[in-house]
Amino acid sequence: MEIERINVLKVPVDVIKPECVEKKLFSLLNEPGTKQIVFLSIWDLLKARRNPEYLKCLESASLVLPISKSILFGARFLKKTEPVRYNPFSTVVSLFTSLETRYRSLYLLGGHKGSLMEAERNLHATFPGLHIVGRYVGYYPKAVEKDILSAIFKANPSMVLLGDGIHGGIKWAYERRNNFGSSIFVYYKKSLDIFSKRSQKVSKKTFDRGNEKWVEILHNPLRVFLVFPYISYLLMLIVYKIFRRH
Repeated sequence: MEIERINVLKVPVDVIKPECVEKKLFSLLNEPGTKQIVFLSIWDLLKARRNPEYLKCLESASLVLPISKSILFGARFLKKTEPVRYNPFSTVVSLFTSLETRYRSLYLLGGHKGSLMEAERNLHATFPGLHIVGRYVGYYPKAVEKDILSAIFKANPSMVLLGDGIHGGIKWAYERRNNFGSSIFVYYKKSLDIFSKRSQKVSKKTFDRGNEKWVEILHNPLRVFLVFPYISYLLMLIVYKIFRRH
């Protein structure tokens, strides 16, 4: 079995080996309609627990890839198949590499104008076989959204990378799914700032150790208060396991 969808506290998580992601990607490209690859953090999981629309978005996603060690722990604790943890940046690079081998196309949406244009230049240099067929900044006024949706529909890119400044984040493509052709949408908030080299990506060593949360706290000390929802997550795991047992 190449992909198994499990549920951690009733939130979907996909179990897929990295070597199978490319095959899944090209399978999705041959399917009609809007598809979405989601990078799922523990905070996204907790949000889905209290937001039915957010949960529906995750359930409809083509791939839900966990990025938090806490999700892997939850799966183990509940005796589910343990998923593979994915680094969002390296996974996006891998997706671009796969798309480039078949001369596929990309649309960029998000970020400020400077970071967006610089990201496009760097992506052109790094992936010359990947056709960037359009771009638009984030933080755009509502009045121009119709034009953005029309541009994406007409370009019908293989993939749309969503960055910072996209209202709704993961839900953006889901809520507008009837406006597109057959594109795959990937939301990674920091992507365009990283590709423009205006922001540093978390090092592989830091990510592999699960220490990226400390980097986030250094940038925003208020994130230390996320310890409280994390404790609630642990308690929910315990309660859920007890009720399952009975």
